Amino acid sequence: MNKSILVITLLLLAVSCNTKKAEKENWIQLFNGKDLSGWDIKIKGSPLNVNYKNTFRVENGAMVVRYDEYEKFNGEYGHIFYREPFSHYKLRIEYRFVGDQVEGGQGWAFRNSGVMLHSQSAASMLTDQDFPVSIEAQFLGGDGVAKRSTGNVCTPGTHIVMNDQLVTQHCINSSSETYHGDVWVHAEFVVLGDEVIHHIIEGDTVLTYHKPQVGGTNKPADYPVADATPVKEGYICLQAESHPVEFRKVELLKLAHTR
Repeated sequence: MNKSILVITLLLLAVSCNTKKAEKENWIQLFNGKDLSGWDIKIKGSPLNVNYKNTFRVENGAMVVRYDEYEKFNGEYGHIFYREPFSHYKLRIEYRFVGDQVEGGQGWAFRNSGVMLHSQSAASMLTDQDFPVSIEAQFLGGDGVAKRSTGNVCTPGTHIVMNDQLVTQHCINSSSETYHGDVWVHAEFVVLGDEVIHHIIEGDTVLTYHKPQVGGTNKPADYPVADATPVKEGYICLQAESHPVEFRKVELLKLAHTR
């Protein structure tokens, strides 16, 4: 066969395979790029779906967290929840931190946000509850100097297992690079019920853990689920923790499971 024809044939086969793969993967756009439909808002101190001081909004095709209407931040931690729970899935998010932290924000909350996985629902949160019981995939931005990983894991009202050991420490750092400035960062998560969760930042798997479960004291005293109960599914929500942040992609691919 002529070499040119062979090369063209191989290229056509590759394109065909990629097209078939794309057709099989039905990614759901959780954020439509236009408005906040399909999402519930819960901000500490406010009732469900009261968007205190217009914290969550859509600008230039991105879901954004803004504090320009705040005089001072007084612990109004916010979360915006997609209204459908999920169990086995891949999640892709593109985010970036911008601007300055609002006055009153805690030092640890500088360029700090995240996505909560397997979260309790927005409707079940108490009015003055800081964070939902969930597994937090934490997003951190650099300060321009020091190393600061992103794609970490934090555990409000939960525990995880790593290296066959129950981990009760609240936050565990990933092995990611540091991302300084207002750069867009691509994050992906592979969530397989209560079996395993992988954090992937810019194509690199930076953290893996197993067996998420209810645990610890960082949850309401009368939380109706007992400690050590496996967390197999839940809601996805994005955080507002006092630093402006933007999300331009939030998409999900459901995965089949046999358990």
